[in-house]
Amino acid sequence: MKVEVTEDCIACGLCVDACPEVFEMGDEFAEVIVDNVPEEHRDAVRQAAEECPTEAIIVEED
Repeated sequence: MKVEVTEDCIACGLCVDACPEVFEMGDEFAEVIVDNVPEEHRDAVRQAAEECPTEAIIVEED
């Protein structure tokens, strides 16, 4: 699984709360800190994408 955060991010921090192993807050918006999401974090990444208020998290399943 790959994931990215688009420019639509409003830096609410929800994704970082849901999965700090994959997301961190950058200067202006959240950033992805892994190339491929490990299996054990995939459900949390999906949850973050579903809960993102601006739909700024794009998940690409393997």
